[in-house]
Amino acid sequence: MLNVVLVEPEIPNNTGNIGRLCVGTESRLHLIHPFGFVINDKNLKRSGLDYWVHLDVTEYQNVEEWMQQIPDKSRVFLMSSHAEKSYLETDFQDGDWLVFGKESVGLSKEVLALFENHLTIPMSKLIRSFNIANSVAFVVGEAKRQINLKV
Repeated sequence: MLNVVLVEPEIPNNTGNIGRLCVGTESRLHLIHPFGFVINDKNLKRSGLDYWVHLDVTEYQNVEEWMQQIPDKSRVFLMSSHAEKSYLETDFQDGDWLVFGKESVGLSKEVLALFENHLTIPMSKLIRSFNIANSVAFVVGEAKRQINLKV
């Protein structure tokens, strides 16, 4: 099972859509506070629809609390538009941690400094970044594809 981590998510609709994706791909969702919304926000529920009750989700008060749950820090992959290595060049495994930052600024330099594996999603220079829900879908889709090939 993949672990999708959202560090300080700001937009409830994105988190709801990512929650639905996690249910559909049998992935776990990890949410690190502070949030830009209340977890029972109607927009979050609208985006997740009735799937939210099936979501394997854990909330953490901060990055340090979340890091205590990670058995192998070499299997943590941080997504950054500033990284040089593409997620398409990575060998994913079941149980990997896929980490995404807040919508407005991505992951902080402090969080990026905690782990070695930084990945980017190739994109046109005409845009600054992809929507976070789309980014999660790209990476989870590729990781699941690879994992299913190994079974």
